Amino acid sequence: MGANESYSAITMAEHFHLEILDQTDGVVTIEIGFGTPAANTEMVPEVIAGIASLNLTGGRGIRFNGPASLPVAMAMAHGVAHLFGYVACFDPKLSGYVVAISHDPTVRPGQLLT
Repeated sequence: MGANESYSAITMAEHFHLEILDQTDGVVTIEIGFGTPAANTEMVPEVIAGIASLNLTGGRGIRFNGPASLPVAMAMAHGVAHLFGYVACFDPKLSGYVVAISHDPTVRPGQLLT
């Protein structure tokens, strides 16, 4: 894929879905959502498998948007943290992505990306 090309990849599971909405300039945006209700003990392994099935190769950063429990969010972040320069999640109160993890000296944890 070129630096500005976009594509959509969807991973569906019983209890959640992951969809790659965009991949531009090395930054991947993933939307997450829930299916049937389940305990975190069921959802975390599904999320780990779902992230792996997207075959992400890494890049400048990754952004997550959508509802997630704390254990699910931690599993997603762990699954991608060493592939990307930073990991950020959408905060609707701030209308932007808040960086949670960064290995990139130009992007700091807590920084708001719009």
